[in-house]
Amino acid sequence: MNCRRNFRIGTVTLALVMLLSIVLIGITALTDTTASARVTQSHIDRLRQEKRDYEQQKREIQEKINAIEFERLSEVAKKEVLDDRITLTGLEIENITETINQFSILIREKEYEVVIAQNREDAQYEKYRNRVRDMEENGIISYLEIIFDSTSFSDLLARIDFVSDIMRADENAYGNLQKARSDTVAAKEDLEETKAELDLEKLALLDKEAELQEQLDEAHALILKMEEDIEAAEQRRAEIAAEEERIQKEIAAAVAELQRQQELERQRRAAQNSGGSGSSGGGGWVSGTGQLVWPTSGSISSNYGPRNGRMHQGVDISAPHGTAIVAADSGTVVTSTYAGGYGNYIVIAHGNGTTTLYAHMSSRAVGVGASVSKGQYIGSVGSTGNSTGPHLHFEVSVNGSRVNPLGML
Repeated sequence: MNCRRNFRIGTVTLALVMLLSIVLIGITALTDTTASARVTQSHIDRLRQEKRDYEQQKREIQEKINAIEFERLSEVAKKEVLDDRITLTGLEIENITETINQFSILIREKEYEVVIAQNREDAQYEKYRNRVRDMEENGIISYLEIIFDSTSFSDLLARIDFVSDIMRADENAYGNLQKARSDTVAAKEDLEETKAELDLEKLALLDKEAELQEQLDEAHALILKMEEDIEAAEQRRAEIAAEEERIQKEIAAAVAELQRQQELERQRRAAQNSGGSGSSGGGGWVSGTGQLVWPTSGSISSNYGPRNGRMHQGVDISAPHGTAIVAADSGTVVTSTYAGGYGNYIVIAHGNGTTTLYAHMSSRAVGVGASVSKGQYIGSVGSTGNSTGPHLHFEVSVNGSRVNPLGML
């Protein structure tokens, strides 16, 4: 008899433990999902703040374009202002794209919350339905039988308390069902609101892409207008040549400074390790492999060699605006700036006298002194500077002299 009772107690205890474990797992999963959603929502809030900042900067640039003083600027100066506006529009597109990605993550989380809420409602409904079926089979008579079967007044009171507990449990079961249904409806409404916000962001992306194309057309028209004027074009070509010469001198000076710093670092390490073999490395500087990879995807629209009466010192790779640009080899960034001819451009020193230059970028992702690895993202294709369409102007220099990049790719 005792064994049978102990067995029943053990069985009930095990069932309660299993039920508690299931409840805890559900609560933990829901908590993790909610926490993840909060993080995603904070990302969206941060992205929207960045979007407001970009919009403010664009308003300031547009006011500059609308001002009378803009018409008095040279075409080159006008192009720089238009390039700034194009760059900000490109950043807005990247911002909206990232916002869409975050909304997609948030929607998946909310869809999971709907499933959790629906399962909870179904479980409460099944429990309530079983209770109602039991009430239909037994009804009020079972309550009366429990009361009238009492053997004493104290037993009667105890049985009345028991019946009251049952009735309260029934009320709680109904209340739990109503709450579960309310939670399911709220989760579904929240999901639909998030989907609606995602649709709005997709429409905003289309608008920004159309706006970017209009701005690119305006900037390209300005360059074409400049090229139509032969005298101005000749002067512009001379200015570009002089600018390129100045930039090459700056690159040579930057590479020399980098080598000087590397030598100082080598000497410092050698002094620290005078008792053993000193390190011959360049500290935190990175050297390339000597074998270059294509810096972006696209087709060559202009080769290295003579073009329009002057030497074209690199290759032009045509690609859509915003296409990723990667480092052709490992190295150290020695230049990351804007110039009238090159627009946004970056120069990377790879060691052994080799440097690569990436021009007309819409945006730059690395600054001077950064160490980059082969294939690392460094910016995006654009049309800044003296450019009539989105493309990457890519140059390779060996010991200060520019060479045909195709011979090293």
